Amino acid sequence: MTGPPSYDPTLYRGSATYYLRGRPPYSRALRETIAAECGLDGTGRLLDVGCGPGVLAVDLAPLVDQVVGLDPDADMLTEAARHARQARVANVRWVKALAEQIPELDLGTLRLVTFGQSFHRTDRERVAEAVFDALEPGGSIALMAHTVDGRPEPTGPGSPKIPHPAIRQLIDRYLGPRPRAGLGFAGPPTDRFEDAIGRTRFGRCRQVFAPGRPDIVQDIDGVLANYLSMSFAAPHLFGDRLALFEAEARQLLAERSPSGFFWDWPGDTEIVIASKPS
Repeated sequence: MTGPPSYDPTLYRGSATYYLRGRPPYSRALRETIAAECGLDGTGRLLDVGCGPGVLAVDLAPLVDQVVGLDPDADMLTEAARHARQARVANVRWVKALAEQIPELDLGTLRLVTFGQSFHRTDRERVAEAVFDALEPGGSIALMAHTVDGRPEPTGPGSPKIPHPAIRQLIDRYLGPRPRAGLGFAGPPTDRFEDAIGRTRFGRCRQVFAPGRPDIVQDIDGVLANYLSMSFAAPHLFGDRLALFEAEARQLLAERSPSGFFWDWPGDTEIVIASKPS
């Protein structure tokens, strides 16, 4: 098996070097929340699926004996290995593969499997069933995402908010109004992750929120990096107009904030958890 035929290796082409610089971090309480909710005690093995540059894998590494970071993008894994070295995290290894290949990879029994904003890129129910088989009794699957809707907005640090609507309008002018995704287009949202998990042997999920960071401030380079790390604005999509887009985006941002700094409020960290029966 080579994974689903819909996998597009250009999805994040050129984005890996922007990811850690631009993406807002998860809650400072994420690690302790995961440890408490999933009963982690420093033992066992954690698999982070769609690990990208290792954000979750590196952060959660102290909670287990070993971490495996899984991603199909070689450039992302290169960034992940560099991130782990800089953080002096040594109990993680990186595997280039698709989530759908989990049954083939001989990863051993897992205590926790995490997805940081990556579950929607998979054949969700098929992958969840593979995770169920790989988990030890009582083990869990945990899906992480930033959530703004319905969450109380804190008081910011004083910088203006990132003008996301204006930047998206600019991207639309360059790439068209239909969101791009590699060689194709992003599909419309389907049902919620909880619904997909609920159709598998996991059954019901529980939802937990860890408070988001209210004090994230990005400069213009950081705001641009955030967008260039996204599949719908990956650098290769702009072709030979990338420099023009960057120049126009910088001008737009400079006009919105003379100081060059912006408040980045990604929301609280939402964690959807389901566990295998003990």
